[in-house]
Amino acid sequence: ASALPFGVHGPAQLVQHDPVGEAAFGWTDGRWRGVPLAGSVIYELHVGTFTEKGTFEGVIEKLDYLVELGIDAIELLPCNSFPGQWNWGYDGVGLYAPQESYGGPTGLKRLVDAAHSRGLGVIMDVVYNHLGPDGNYLECFGPYFSTKTTSWGTSVNLDGAHANTVRSFFIDNALMWLRDYHIDGLRLDAVHALSDTNAIHFLEELSGRVRDLAAQVRKPLFLIAESDLNDPKMIKSVEAGGYGLDAQWVDDVHHSLHATLTGERQGYYGDFGSLPVLAKALTKGFVHDGEWSSFRKRNHGRPIPSNVPASRLVVFLQDHDQIGNRAIGDRISATLPPTVLHIGAALLLTSPYTPMLFQGEEWGAKTPFQFFTNHNPQLGEAVRKGRRAEFAEHGWNSEDIPDPQDPKTFKDSKLDWNEMQKSEHGGLLKWYKALIKLRRTVPELSRQETVGAIEADYDEKEKWFLVRRGDENGKVAVVVNFGKERRAVPVKAKVGEVLLANGDYEVKETDVVLGGEAVAIVRLYH
Repeated sequence: ASALPFGVHGPAQLVQHDPVGEAAFGWTDGRWRGVPLAGSVIYELHVGTFTEKGTFEGVIEKLDYLVELGIDAIELLPCNSFPGQWNWGYDGVGLYAPQESYGGPTGLKRLVDAAHSRGLGVIMDVVYNHLGPDGNYLECFGPYFSTKTTSWGTSVNLDGAHANTVRSFFIDNALMWLRDYHIDGLRLDAVHALSDTNAIHFLEELSGRVRDLAAQVRKPLFLIAESDLNDPKMIKSVEAGGYGLDAQWVDDVHHSLHATLTGERQGYYGDFGSLPVLAKALTKGFVHDGEWSSFRKRNHGRPIPSNVPASRLVVFLQDHDQIGNRAIGDRISATLPPTVLHIGAALLLTSPYTPMLFQGEEWGAKTPFQFFTNHNPQLGEAVRKGRRAEFAEHGWNSEDIPDPQDPKTFKDSKLDWNEMQKSEHGGLLKWYKALIKLRRTVPELSRQETVGAIEADYDEKEKWFLVRRGDENGKVAVVVNFGKERRAVPVKAKVGEVLLANGDYEVKETDVVLGGEAVAIVRLYH
């Protein structure tokens, strides 16, 4: 179904994409030549909570703000049809039909067209590892599912009997978003949950088909994987034995930043939080690259080859999962002081990786992003009980866990755009804008480096940290004092211009003296 105007249980409607005559949409982006992933800053948003309207039209009204911020592409959480009026999108069942409460097919086309007119790319989050439990009629039409299972339900049949047609169904869906909706790239949800034993993996086949389409439409199209495997095969070329995807999310960078800034060590943060680990994340990408993972209780991952472009790693300080999967959906800005938020943003946006922001992060939004659903009563009760039981095992009072089915949980997760008028929020917003501008204008920060070309120094006891970027023609250092006391940080080169700083600082030949919880970005001379 290319449209489900009456919801996932209602009749389907056929949408003719780009027909002639009165039914034609009327695209105006004919001169749009796409956006390269390398060098871009991505902005992840959830259509339903990004604005009060909660629609594609509401997003359009904020595009000029995103341009002013310095964003290159927006990444939409899944927008295909899901049950009810609000959902994160990962319970989607109508893979070919944009969610009607957001604005349906025409609303999505209007958003993409408006974004392109402002020089913004659009990335769509798609889910091919499972379908939601409510309104999933796909199995009525063929062997779309296997006997295997994932954390979210039955696996898609990618390698069993009659799998060729199933693979084509999902690949055609990806091509539809890119071709018919003019989407610039796709974020592939949890590809580690794709079960495929074929010699040519589904991801390799998909990447090949997308490259063919890119050649046809004469603009870059890209695929970004979310993978828990820490396997560089995702982003290595097919010729080098990889799947040929353009990028992948790297949770290890998030975990390192989060644990260092917050001091949290529970669960999968157990191996993170030290400065040596932060240095490894910001120079090598994967922390678990074959080493022991205390959370998994086994060795995990594989090193990223030193010649892989660092831009193939998408990194973030916050995202929908790392906020929404917390018990109460609280952001780090709810508890951390602005000085620490400034440090986190500086390390993220000066890294050689491809940075991604989550809606409202740039002004330190206090509104939570909680887990919310609008399921039928029976399924909704099961989800409610399951979520509360999960967090009760970790010591939470079940009554403190927001009810996913309560409309208030959804409404509380909507951004409060008036927050940025307050000085505390306005100052952080200016900092994000300045960092993004610096990333564009300073050659050492905009250059496309490989994973093996980045340097970091630190002193765990003194609580200082620095990252160097550049080459023999010039270097820039990002110097951080995580401690409360004033510290002199040796940068091992003569310090020149201070490009940007937050907090007290003083330059002394080859040292940068920083006040407590301060950061400075400086140019270095030989």
